[in-house]
Amino acid sequence: MNVHQLSERLAKVAEYLPAGAVFADIGSDHAYLPCYVCLKDPQAQAIAGEVNQGPYDSALNEVKAHDLQSRIDVRLGDGLEVIQPGEVEQVTIAGMGGPLIRDILDRGRDKLTAVNRIIAQPNIDARSIRQWFYTHGYSLIDEQIMEEGGHIYEILAAEKGDPASAYESADLEKELWLGPYLMKEKAAAFRKKWREEMIKKEYILDQMQKAATVDAVKVDTLQKEIKWLQEVLSQ
Repeated sequence: MNVHQLSERLAKVAEYLPAGAVFADIGSDHAYLPCYVCLKDPQAQAIAGEVNQGPYDSALNEVKAHDLQSRIDVRLGDGLEVIQPGEVEQVTIAGMGGPLIRDILDRGRDKLTAVNRIIAQPNIDARSIRQWFYTHGYSLIDEQIMEEGGHIYEILAAEKGDPASAYESADLEKELWLGPYLMKEKAAAFRKKWREEMIKKEYILDQMQKAATVDAVKVDTLQKEIKWLQEVLSQ
């Protein structure tokens, strides 16, 4: 992968940035995403944050290779500690687990005062991010699901606003898990992911029910989730 051949998932993340974006890319790795955006949009500016020295050095080299030092500031630090409050208007965090992205947002909440859009691409457990948005006053404005390189990724975009606007309150728990927009669209990647997940859950449920001692709470949860998946996938 390089700046001119960005992975499809990162190109999708970039699509959610407005023209003239002033954003921070947290866990920027080689700074491919900031370089890609700034090469396409001469008005864009970025901070590339990286916690590890190796990727930080790679990001510095990448920015220098494209002569973007005046528009992309590469910073070494953990999560949102690389930015000051009011410094950026958008935040992108891609390629980590959902719980880690949630924790980064949570620890850096004081840095998000002027941030009007957050774009997250979790590798697992998108639910934890939807839940964080919902709890902290962000409205989920769009989602995408896609398959690339044998993996299925979800991309979530949120803005400050009414957290409940994307959800139907009667199905909140189900929609936080599966994604309100994704449930409506039911793209091929969505069906594939949740069909595989349903088969796993059915197998686990079967094994649990055969066990000498049955964990009733876990069984109930599994039965509920399997029922939800059956409903969504049968439509």
